[in-house]
Amino acid sequence: MKAINTIRMGGADVLPLVEGGKGVSASNGASCGQWAAEGGVGTFSAVNADSYDAEGRIIPQEYRGKTRRERHEELVAYGIAGGIAQAREAYERSNGQGRIHANILWEMGGAERVARGMLEGARGLIHGITCGAGMPYRLADIAREYRIHIYPIVSSSRAFSALWKRAYSKASEWLGGVVYEDPWLAGGHNGLSNSEDPRKPEAPYARVLKLRQQMREFGLGEVPIIMAGGVWWLEEWEDWIDNPELGPIAFQFGTRPLVTRESPIPDAWKQRLLTLKPGDVSLQNFSPTGFYSSAVRNDFLRELEARSQRQVAYTAEPIGEHSATYGVGPRKRPVYLVPGDLERVMSWEAQGFTEALRTPDETLIFETPEASREILADQVACMGCLSQCRFSNWAQHTDDHSNGKKADPRSFCIQKTLQDIGHGGDPERNLMFAGHNAFRFGQDPFYSNGFIPTVKELVGRIMTGR
Repeated sequence: MKAINTIRMGGADVLPLVEGGKGVSASNGASCGQWAAEGGVGTFSAVNADSYDAEGRIIPQEYRGKTRRERHEELVAYGIAGGIAQAREAYERSNGQGRIHANILWEMGGAERVARGMLEGARGLIHGITCGAGMPYRLADIAREYRIHIYPIVSSSRAFSALWKRAYSKASEWLGGVVYEDPWLAGGHNGLSNSEDPRKPEAPYARVLKLRQQMREFGLGEVPIIMAGGVWWLEEWEDWIDNPELGPIAFQFGTRPLVTRESPIPDAWKQRLLTLKPGDVSLQNFSPTGFYSSAVRNDFLRELEARSQRQVAYTAEPIGEHSATYGVGPRKRPVYLVPGDLERVMSWEAQGFTEALRTPDETLIFETPEASREILADQVACMGCLSQCRFSNWAQHTDDHSNGKKADPRSFCIQKTLQDIGHGGDPERNLMFAGHNAFRFGQDPFYSNGFIPTVKELVGRIMTGR
């Protein structure tokens, strides 16, 4: 195994080992600060981050506003307070070592306001911002204003080229690195384009090389690329290390730091990760963001899959094969189905799926009365945690805060489920993001007998190569 040497990133010499920031409550100041203390780059999630009361207890994020707009303002305030709290803890734990990054999603509700509020309240404590899930052009303005390094998360050279030409070229001195996130292997939301097949993964080397070639054209040959997604043992990436064709490379670990003692996720979540088998993580498109995402295929995902399978197309008037009348809702308003679909509907109703819910695509999905009530309640309780949400039809940047479409009952409230799993909820009944290599917890002898390492022990293990 080649020696792992430091690289220059964000104005400092650090180990080329980066903790992935992840999302709601999946990385915090404790895990980030300890990773930085080991000489790497720690990243805390600034997505609806936790804040604490005077006794150090997590402050529940409860929403009292009567309108979505009022609740959205509460969410932004929670986000700013939580980001500041996590930055302070990370800074204290780092002992001045490594680098501390905050991770935001550009498509999260109030992203720019949260980023600015956090950086204002934690000046000097955060060295960089990583950002994906969208095209964060305005990060260049934030970088210049707060004199902070930025690390865009991209899944192709084309995406980076668009960011560079439109915005980042104007703040080139603050580009600390570029995170290449493999859209087929990374956990969480992934940047698959319309031209890429989710069922046909492409090897990362050629894609990263193309990104490097594009960066060299822009004079960025020495700016590090951070490989994210599918990284487990560095021995498997030995041909990437000190490779002049690729230039400076660092490696991001998103899933592995979940199973450490400092990791904030509940023990039940950690233990579930230790039992995964190959194929247990699936790439699916149920997210209210509209992006594909990778998560453990548990009861939560299986129910979403089944809900979409209980689906038929309808028309408002009898057209062509749509000749069978079906009554929707308490008033039994008539719509028209294909006769064969009506037979399927009768079968679902016999199984208890008696509630027909309309989708934006002129289809009906069928659920139990209990599940139907929960879907409606979650849609009504929306607090605008995304810039736009297909589940609730919220849109941040429109006058009426609507995306102009029907709310989509085939999706789910992502804020609700991620807050729940991150604070002790059942891992089988909530969305559990994970990278596709998560099954390796069960194969790696490092985790024998359920061993959960400290961050220090994990970084030490990674440095051995295998």
